[in-house]
Amino acid sequence: MKKVLLILTLTCLFFSCNTEKEVEYEVDPVSVTQGGGNKNNQKSTTEFISIAYADLFGTEISQARLVNLSIAYSSFGDLRVIEDRIIRNFLNDSTAIIPSTPSVNGDTILFINNSYKKFFNREATEFEKYQWLSMIRSSTVAGPLTVYYSLMTSDEYRFY
Repeated sequence: MKKVLLILTLTCLFFSCNTEKEVEYEVDPVSVTQGGGNKNNQKSTTEFISIAYADLFGTEISQARLVNLSIAYSSFGDLRVIEDRIIRNFLNDSTAIIPSTPSVNGDTILFINNSYKKFFNREATEFEKYQWLSMIRSSTVAGPLTVYYSLMTSDEYRFY
């Protein structure tokens, strides 16, 4: 019995002490970039407010309004919240130039492309076009205000 146990133990040790084979997987290197391109410079307070105003109203913001909004922007702790409030304020202004819902529904792809060029200075990707198109067509709530708000409060809009 001892011989069998010894042989079994030696056999287990012999087979368990093999060196591992080194396996090399041949994978091509892949470069992953952000969809919006190389936008790594964050807009300053005045740039953000001025550009957002110009994008929605088609004109420059007055100095007095820029100063008031800049003070509010700088004095608020959470910049995301104040940026959201500024964009909402601009979008709710009756003089903001926002396409009407029927014109958007007429040629939705053109609206999406123009919105991306206007806010991001780039073409919308095929996936972005598909997502927006399906959202606008399937929802009565998703319209020009929703698209503008979403694009203007996105991370990509904060950078140039």
